[in-house]
Amino acid sequence: MDLELLVYSLDLVSTFAFALVGARVAANKGLDYGGILFIAAIAAISGGTLRNIFIGQRPPWIQYPWLFLPIIAAVVITIAIGKKQEVGRFALSLDTLGLAVATVSSAQFALSNDAPLLAALVLAIVGAVSGGLFRDILCQVQPVLLHRETVGTSAFAGAICYIAMASFGINEGVTALVSGLAVVAVREISIKFNWNLPKVISR
Repeated sequence: MDLELLVYSLDLVSTFAFALVGARVAANKGLDYGGILFIAAIAAISGGTLRNIFIGQRPPWIQYPWLFLPIIAAVVITIAIGKKQEVGRFALSLDTLGLAVATVSSAQFALSNDAPLLAALVLAIVGAVSGGLFRDILCQVQPVLLHRETVGTSAFAGAICYIAMASFGINEGVTALVSGLAVVAVREISIKFNWNLPKVISR
């Protein structure tokens, strides 16, 4: 399968994953159906939107309107479940998968548009973490990105892997797979052992 087609296919998965977690967080905060849809959309597409705008391209949801389909599906599932519940392990795993795919696709997109290496690193992280950050801010919960689960560190690790391997001309499929696994590994390990970056402690 062509890498570009693979990335577009996986974008459906990451969009659904981010939308499902966003919809669940919104539902838990007691938002109405419109609010749930809005938060799900923000969580799913804002990262790619910022990434594309920064590099001078149209947002992906304008180029590929079918990206709204997994968002709608995630909202329908959340509403159908109905009851408030914490974001479960399955949804968290989907969110991690979405983070991995978004990191890889954002790094690939940046490099394919001739972004300098440092800029590609920043764009990969922006594309991966912005949706979750905006989701938490709009739902008035402490952003996961800023205090636990090393979301940003996971995206950073995957982006570094992708850019380094791409610079050495390693097969694109292998590069994407290894980089995505790096994101998943760092986040899953941090969740299992409750790791986070050091914090300033008051004395």
